[in-house]
Amino acid sequence: MTKPKKVVLAYSGGLDTSIILKWLQTEYGCEVVTFTADLGQGEELEPAREKAILLGIKPENIHIVDVREEFVRDFVFPMFRANAVYEGMYLLGTSIARPLISQHLVRIAQETGADAVAHGATGKGNDQVRFELSAYALDPSIKVIAPWREWKLTSRTRLLEFAEQNQIPIAKNKRGEAPFSVDANLLHTSSEGRVLENPADEAPDYVAQRIVRAEDAPDTPEFIEVTYEKGDPVAINGETMSPATLLTKLNEYGARHGVGMLDFVENRFVGMKSRGLYETPGGTIMLEGHRGIEQITLDAGAGHLKDSIMPRYAELIYNGFWFSPEREMLQALIDKSQDHVTGTVRLKLYKGSVRTVARWSEHTLYSEKHVTFEEDAGAYDQKDAAGFIRLNALRLKLIATRNARVAGKG
Repeated sequence: MTKPKKVVLAYSGGLDTSIILKWLQTEYGCEVVTFTADLGQGEELEPAREKAILLGIKPENIHIVDVREEFVRDFVFPMFRANAVYEGMYLLGTSIARPLISQHLVRIAQETGADAVAHGATGKGNDQVRFELSAYALDPSIKVIAPWREWKLTSRTRLLEFAEQNQIPIAKNKRGEAPFSVDANLLHTSSEGRVLENPADEAPDYVAQRIVRAEDAPDTPEFIEVTYEKGDPVAINGETMSPATLLTKLNEYGARHGVGMLDFVENRFVGMKSRGLYETPGGTIMLEGHRGIEQITLDAGAGHLKDSIMPRYAELIYNGFWFSPEREMLQALIDKSQDHVTGTVRLKLYKGSVRTVARWSEHTLYSEKHVTFEEDAGAYDQKDAAGFIRLNALRLKLIATRNARVAGKG
């Protein structure tokens, strides 16, 4: 790859991306533009600006963007319409943030005339794939630089030596070995590595970042009502909220009651297994509520078809194919299924669990007069079931007759 002239770097302000910033300057001699996304990670972002200036970045080349509403509205909500869960457990909190970051990296590159983007993902993980597939889908001519696959800074010691040689500030706790690595956004917090690497060892309590232990949650259950419109949550207890505000509030409820903790060994796209601790309090509530309202508003055929494609949809997001035509095709089908997924769900939060206890909707397909054990006023003729069963049993009876005949000859 020819040396880039200007690079847009996904920059957190932390030690690793600060080292990458300086490495890009020294290795390629290029101009660096930084992009820092406020995804609701709960950190003060102005220090990232100050650190970038300290490292020689012009103020006009520093981009700090609040993308919380965009993140939840355009990425989290569409994903939750699908009830997407990877390998039956993971709510894709890290995966769904990467295409948004890539989208802004490419946008800023186009606006500033940069010919490359760069990220801080390692060569062992999924994020490198997600960042780069997204970038190439949005701009096939863009160059992508992944320093962890290129440089010779292959140990923590070498990274710290490079930082000291280039006057990059190092926090005292960075000189030692961090107990684990954390990535956070408004949807979730993921913790991986070091003390979590052996799946035979129980995760220490101190790893949890935002959720109380279920044992320490209140002894009294709490009930909330979440209202959905066309598959998206729009209000809590009757109060309408913006997407990011609503997820923030659900996070507070879930964290307080110990909801949304997952200790999970997953299959990475690059081929290895990894163990992580995921905390998704609001998302866990949102998923339970969405399934609750779908139970009465979604037809059986539509619901079963939707459930059958969900694993494929979740895998596409996990593997970095958010901007692929197949994900967009599946999204169109999923969004069509949500035309009548409107109504309210009452949820019970208690000691690490969230459970639907009631649901109602003007779009309901539930008919009490058809299902009642009492008199149904002729709504359903039970004699019709006999012919229904005989027709469905026909092929089974033919198979059984054939098998008996063949066995008799044997």
